[in-house]
Amino acid sequence: MNTNASAATASIDPRLIWAIALPAMATNVATALIGAGDMWIVGRLGDAPTQGAVDIGAKLFAALFTVMNFLKMGTTGLVAQAGTRSGERAQAEVLVKGVIVALAIAALLLGAKPLLLPVMLDVLGAEGAVRSAAVTYADIRYWSAPAVLANFALVGFLVGRRRMREVLVIEVLYNVLNVVLGLWLALGLEWGIAGIGWSSFIAEFAKLSLTGMLIWHLAGSELRAVLQGGANLSLRALRPFLAVNRDLFLRTVVLMLAIVALTRLGAERGAVTLAANGIVYQLFILSALLLDGFENAAQVLNGERKGDDDRAGFTAFIRAILLRCLATAIALAAVFAAFGGMITDSFAATGEVAEEARRLGPWIVALPLAGFAGFVLDGVFVGASWTRALLLSMAGAATLYAVLLWLTWPLGNDGLWASFIAFLALRAAFQIGLMPRLLRREWR
Repeated sequence: MNTNASAATASIDPRLIWAIALPAMATNVATALIGAGDMWIVGRLGDAPTQGAVDIGAKLFAALFTVMNFLKMGTTGLVAQAGTRSGERAQAEVLVKGVIVALAIAALLLGAKPLLLPVMLDVLGAEGAVRSAAVTYADIRYWSAPAVLANFALVGFLVGRRRMREVLVIEVLYNVLNVVLGLWLALGLEWGIAGIGWSSFIAEFAKLSLTGMLIWHLAGSELRAVLQGGANLSLRALRPFLAVNRDLFLRTVVLMLAIVALTRLGAERGAVTLAANGIVYQLFILSALLLDGFENAAQVLNGERKGDDDRAGFTAFIRAILLRCLATAIALAAVFAAFGGMITDSFAATGEVAEEARRLGPWIVALPLAGFAGFVLDGVFVGASWTRALLLSMAGAATLYAVLLWLTWPLGNDGLWASFIAFLALRAAFQIGLMPRLLRREWR
């Protein structure tokens, strides 16, 4: 057994959970700041179309790269399992497979660029001067795809090895470099929006270099053995890895469609409702970024217990992580209950938007409470490689969500948020319903 991954079955040390969850929370917040940093820099240019173009570009790459995040999730779970089942050599083999798949997908994205980029700009409604500036920005940043996707696999490897502090440091350095380069290129050298694109491009490849050097320092000998032909990297050997990532990819697509439906149906109710819903959604994203730290903990710790064939430890970690995630969700809900109105007012552009956002206060409070279990169980399912069940649970919840959106349409915006909160809870309910069967199958 890997001593670094060993854990007591009878009693769970909460420090194992917090040692992964807290740095993951900080990392998620740091990662989210890159878009805010770009928007702040471009605001100094004093040109509305350019600022709108960066917003369009940020949404474009959020959509494009978010669906590729399965590379990180899948690598994390498989690395955690391999550590307790087979050791560090097997972990290195998972990483090599992840990077191979990442670069293959990046090659496909780059090949599809002439067709895909214009279509995505059309979908996002980029026109006129905004579209011209967005093309300049996106055409540069798009070429960072190989680095972005390879970084997903590399960071997934580090998380699977419990190297959360190193991941946090890398993300902070990445964001600082991006902002410094943006200030220098966009403002200092007066490259404008092209400078914003180049700063993101350079920062992404710098992150790839730094992460790669760190991993080579940690696992260089194992990686050399794998790369020198000591492991089977044929298509047949890649199929289990590809199957896991296929399910995670489809699950992410279903989740994004559910979120798009929330935005689209809100827009049909007018500009005020759309703006207020956007504010509430940002608070949901804040909750997700924090609670996702426990998803990371479940991916690693439950993946290790699965790899060690430890059912008692596996189920003990589920309970322990759920309880701590619930406590964090209650704390978030309390903050939203006490200060939600002040927070939404600070984002609102008009009094009407502020009033509508305040009226949605109870739904804001409910969001972390409805979503906490789904975050943890997502991590459990990924850590155990139960990705087909994860996809089915998401699809089932999304189907009922669609029915609820239709049934609650007469209730106005409240019906929309009630349906979304039900979707979050239904996702966890399906996962809980599948859990006994999955446990019996795994430990007969």
